[in-house]
Parts: sequence; C-alpha cells; structure tokens
Amino acid sequence: MATLNSRNRRSSSQSDGSRVERLAAREILDSRGQPTLEVELDAGGVRAVASVPSGKSTGRFEALERRDKDRLRYMGKGVLGAVSAVNTDIAAALVGSDLPDRETMDRLLCDLDGTPNKSRLGANAIVGVSIAATRARAMLDDLPLYESLGGTEATILPVPCFNVINGGAHATNELDFQEFMLVPAGFTTFSDALRAGAETYQTLARLLRESGLSTAVGDEGGFAPALSRPAEALTWIMRAIEAARYRPGEDVYIALDPAATAFCFSGVYRFANSRFRADEMITLYEDLVREFPILSIEDGLAEDDIDGWKEMTKSLGRRVQLVGDDIFVTDPKRVQWAIEQRIANSVLLKPNQIGTVSEVVETARVAKTAGYRMMMSHRSGETDDPFIADLAVALGTGQIKAGAPARGERIAKYNRLLLIEAELGARAKFVGLAAFRPSVAGALASGASRPSGTPDGVIDGAVR
Repeated sequence: MATLNSRNRRSSSQSDGSRVERLAAREILDSRGQPTLEVELDAGGVRAVASVPSGKSTGRFEALERRDKDRLRYMGKGVLGAVSAVNTDIAAALVGSDLPDRETMDRLLCDLDGTPNKSRLGANAIVGVSIAATRARAMLDDLPLYESLGGTEATILPVPCFNVINGGAHATNELDFQEFMLVPAGFTTFSDALRAGAETYQTLARLLRESGLSTAVGDEGGFAPALSRPAEALTWIMRAIEAARYRPGEDVYIALDPAATAFCFSGVYRFANSRFRADEMITLYEDLVREFPILSIEDGLAEDDIDGWKEMTKSLGRRVQLVGDDIFVTDPKRVQWAIEQRIANSVLLKPNQIGTVSEVVETARVAKTAGYRMMMSHRSGETDDPFIADLAVALGTGQIKAGAPARGERIAKYNRLLLIEAELGARAKFVGLAAFRPSVAGALASGASRPSGTPDGVIDGAVR
C-alpha cells in the first residue's frame, strides 16, 4: 500500500472491495487559528484524510466557502454547517456504494450541490471530500498520489516560489504589494533549488535584523519589515541573494504578486500614497522588470480591469510571466475566455478556489493546450496536508508557491516534494527556468481573436 500521509492508514475494518464504509468531517484550525474542515473517508480498507485550506485574499468569482456567520462562535468563521453537509448530504450519497472514479465522484458532488458557485453545500465541504476520495483511490490502487493522478509521466518537480517579504492582506506593514518571492530557477534539481531558497531566506533575516528591521513573519512565513515601496522590498531581496553567494538573474530570480484588486478603487490603483491608472501601473512594472530580475507577476491588475489586462499582456507578455489568479479563480471557462481575449499567459491553480480536483485538472488541460504556464498555489490559511505538492507533479505545472521556507504548514509541501524527488530517483526532472518560458507564445500563435463564449460574470469585456 502506498503511504501518502502519516495520518493515512489502513482502517480497522478491512474490505475486499472499494465500498465507502464511512465519510466524516470535523472542524479543525488552520494556520491562522481559524476554523476549517478535516475529512476522513474509509473505503475498501483504507482511510484517507484531507484538510481544507482557506484564503484571505480571495477573488469574488471563487466558489463559495461556507461559514456559519455566528458572531458568538469563532467571530462568525465557524464551519459547522460545512461539516454537517459532509456528514449528512454527501455521506448519504456515498456511504454504502463503491468508491467512484475521480471524475464521477466530482460530478456527483457538483450535482448534489446544484448551484453554480457551490453555495449550498459549500466549496470547502466539497473540496475536502474530493481530495479525500482522490487520495483513497490512489491508496486502493497502491500508487503514489502523483502517479495515480498523472500517470507514469508525472516526473517534473516544480520550481519553488518562496514568499519571503509579505505585504497587503498578509501583513500589517505599509507594503501594498502582497508577495515578493524568491524563485531559484537556475538549478538542475529541486533539492538544490530548495536549498538556495532556504539559505537566501535565512540570509535575508540576518540582513534585516542587522539593520534594525523586523523579522516577524506574515501569514505565509515571509518577513514583514517596515517598508512602503515595492522597490525597497526588491532591493532587500537582491542584497540577500548576493549575500547568500548566489547570482541574481542566473541562480535566483524574483516574482511578484501585487494582488492589485485589493488596492484598486473605482478603476484607480492606490498605494504608497500615490494614485495610478492601469497604463501607469504597466509602466511601473516595466520599470521594475528592467531594474530587477523579475520573471513573474501575478495579479498585476484588478480582477475586473479587463482592458488593462489586455494592454499589460501586450506590453509585458513576451518578457515576463503574467499570472492570473483573481481573474481566473481556477475556473476552466474563465481561463478559456481569457485565452481567447489574449489576457495573461499563465494560470494559478488553487483547488479550494474551484471546489473539485477534476475541475483543477480541466483548468490545467485548457491552459496547457493554449501554451499557458501554470503555477500551483497554497492559501494563506493552510494545513499540514501536502496535497498540492503531489498535484503539482501530477499536472506537470513546473512551478509551485507554498510560502516561505518556514512554518510547518508551508514546509510540509516542500518536504513532500523532496520525498517525491527521492522516490522518482533518476526519473525526476527539474526544468528550472524553462518552466517560465515561453509563456505566451502558444496562445498568441493560436490566432484566437474573437471569444466563442464568455464565462459567468463577463459581458462585453467587463466583469460584473
């Protein structure tokens, strides 16, 4: 039997088939001390456990996370309603039946919910069951999770993108840009890239301390020093790369996640005590890309700034990876629409953002077919479940962001990738910089110019 998680084990009730014997959820705490779900599924003599992350910086098109809204309990953040949905509605549909294949299971969950945004049962309830069932199927087939999902060709280890300076919703400093990431893409193995990231992170901590700046960390393990302008944060990262004896722009690069929706008001971007139009934001990014070895910018403009995204893709799309998160929300329909509109050139993948593993797989298929790059992502409220590490290898995303090389819930993902690298042995591949380039060539070469359809909420180039 494949052992995928220290908490996954043979249950005491052994069965010859794959009948679902038990499905149960309970309320646990995530890395921010807020409630989330843990789901256990017993089938055919195995027990699979999955826990559900939760985002703080969320796009308004995401599938709905169900919260109790009882202000007298966990300040309204409780998830007993989502727990009940698993233990009643979903359990009634599954327990006593054979465990279906992944796609059938996920269709069943979506049909059982019956809403376009998974608001009846809750996306957090649904994704917990979807992940647990996916893990149980791998265990029943005696396969590593990444191989069960991706087949024997699932051998690419992703480049880790470490959020080492936090701002925005993830910290209490004056930085409006949310994430400043180290990207050790100039190496030939995942373990070497992980080492470079960890060493540079520790070096950054030393440099900040020596200068009297705080090394307190934000939600994702990055430092939150008292800085206010993006160039300041980027300069500190450059110093750390060099002090750690690595070469900026050759060994270690930089990625940004401004999360611009958070500081866009009525079409105006406000940060660092200044106001910017979309075209001025694009000029700012062009200047930063010229000055620093930036190879990826995520959510550089707001989720509803469609014209701005188009212009940013024209201006920067051949020079840097442009990742859509809030604008795409891991939805294959939205990604297909964006491809036809020539928006962005890379897709962020977050399972809880859409609700089922099968929908993530479909989003990845749509992106890959168009030549878009993919980055697997954690959430700010995480658990020690390393599922996204296996999923990144299964889908061959080539990139993953799971926070800084610090805090147990972040390290769990990176340590899982180290184990996968060891299991794959000589078959393990690490493509490094090639995971980021070319990004937009496939989409532009397709010649798509007119949308054949639009996703929910998109009409005449504007998002409602």
